[in-house]
Amino acid sequence: MTELESMRRWLGDLRASVERKAEGLSADQLAARAVPPSGLSVLGLVRHLAQMEHYWFVLTLSRADEPQLFVPDGDWDAQFRDAVADDAVVAEAFETWRSQCARSDGVLDGLDASDLEFVWDPDDRTGSVRGALTQVVYEYARHLGHLDLLREAIDGRTGE
Repeated sequence: MTELESMRRWLGDLRASVERKAEGLSADQLAARAVPPSGLSVLGLVRHLAQMEHYWFVLTLSRADEPQLFVPDGDWDAQFRDAVADDAVVAEAFETWRSQCARSDGVLDGLDASDLEFVWDPDDRTGSVRGALTQVVYEYARHLGHLDLLREAIDGRTGE
């Protein structure tokens, strides 16, 4: 297994964990800020993960010229604050996250193992394809810890 294949496998496992953490929750539960005073919610984290996938794979690696997802006018807190208990907001968040995962996979499908060495900014720790992939895996791992705590606070469910 190449490094790229390994990183993609980890990424797939992490995405599947997000699905499991959100499974069976109502719009109210998904939007609940379960650990006050934090503004984090399961729904807010799903929106953030969609934004993060879009940023690293579509905007950064593909160099697409598109606005940031869930960050209107540079308001980074909006992706969490605007995650409200509304079925349409929930549907949009999950649809956007899943479609961004698919877009990201499309970008990754176009890479081969040697592309991990491509560097666009040698002074930036994420200024390479490897760095971008590592950052995405790091973000998922970090936020899955948050999702673990949020889910346990909502209904006591723990584990995978």
